[in-house]
Order: sequence, then C-alpha cells, then structure tokens
Amino acid sequence: MSLERLVTRYIRSAEHVLDEIKVAATSEALDKDTVVEVIDQARAYVDDAKYYRTKKRLDVSLASVAYCEGLLDALKLLELVKFEWPVRRKESSENARAPTRK
Repeated sequence: MSLERLVTRYIRSAEHVLDEIKVAATSEALDKDTVVEVIDQARAYVDDAKYYRTKKRLDVSLASVAYCEGLLDALKLLELVKFEWPVRRKESSENARAPTRK
C-alpha cells in the first residue's frame, strides 16, 4: 500500500470516529469542556493531515493523523469518550478465520 493510500485510510478512520464520538460522564477533576477541547485538538490534527496530504508532505500528514489517533485513544483509555475504530472488511474476514488462543 502506498503512503498516500495509508494516510487517506487513516484520515477517513479518524474522521469517522470524530463524527461518532460520545463524551462519557467525567469526574470532578476533569470537566466535559476539557474533554471537548482535546477532541477539538484531535480534529485540528486531522485538518493538518489533510492539508499536508494536499501538499504531498505525506510524512507530516501521517504524523498529524497519528497524533489525532493518540489523543483519541488516550481519551478512550481514560474512559472519557466512547467510540470504536472502523474495521476494514478484509481485516475482519481474516480475523474471523484466525484461530483463537486460549
């Protein structure tokens, strides 16, 4: 897979999550506005990734979308948001055939 196709796939995946993301109940130490601010920063990284893709700076584009994914994954690990990363059909069918480990 070319770097450009990879970047495009990652951007689409991040945009899908940003369209579907739900903010969970937050603790007193971290209010909803702070979570939304981090989500907005993730959106900005996707915008950067798209900009650099158009400029053929695919290395910077990939780094930008990776930052976005990192922010989203951190929020999810902290249970501050709810979302699922999209799964590609080919990967899903391969995983369905893979033996399970016990």
